Amino acid sequence: MKRFFVACLLGSLSLHAVAARPFVTDDARLTNAGSCQLESWARLYRDSHETWALPACNPTGNFEVTAGGGYARSDNSQGTNDYVLQAKTLFRPLETNGWGIGLGLGTVHHPKISPGPNLLGNTYAYVPVSFSFDSDRLIVHTNVGWLRDRASGNNNMTWGVGGEFQASPRLLLIAETFGDHRNQPYWQIGGRVSIIPNLVQIDTTVGQQFTGPVSSRWLSFGIRLTPESLF
Repeated sequence: MKRFFVACLLGSLSLHAVAARPFVTDDARLTNAGSCQLESWARLYRDSHETWALPACNPTGNFEVTAGGGYARSDNSQGTNDYVLQAKTLFRPLETNGWGIGLGLGTVHHPKISPGPNLLGNTYAYVPVSFSFDSDRLIVHTNVGWLRDRASGNNNMTWGVGGEFQASPRLLLIAETFGDHRNQPYWQIGGRVSIIPNLVQIDTTVGQQFTGPVSSRWLSFGIRLTPESLF
């Protein structure tokens, strides 16, 4: 079980660690210029759980930096602390009924899984491309990227496709699939509710690896704080 849990953690979180909740597939959008946001969530498996907090800031308007971490633990084993650092910029911002494209670069550090003097873990890069339809009622996100797995020395091609549908002014429905070229992909469905418009959102999702065991199924709960301006 521990071996499977570690593989699932590295695969799902290292794919695109800093996508807008509750997505794993990232979008061609940034945190509000001159502001910061906080995304925090818990993901529950049958025999394990993980919690994350990822603050992000966009001081210049087109350069978002995210730095945060999480804690994961499976039954009858010691927990692990994981850390993320990512930078993201846009070449073309997403516009209503248009499209946008960007670039993300980052590293995910797993101290107890990938020990070493340089404190580096998996490194990754990806290109998010988003498309807006029906005046933003439907937005589709696609990602293609690369992940260097330090533990195995493998270079993996990563991908993701997700869609968000504005069911009502405060309810957003999401569905996505994501993975890499070496393993069976994952799927996830759920929704996000705006408690305070443009400031506080909560979300929940359920997901699993395609053809994977029941133990790969998860339920997640998250909160997202997105103030308009902080500095």
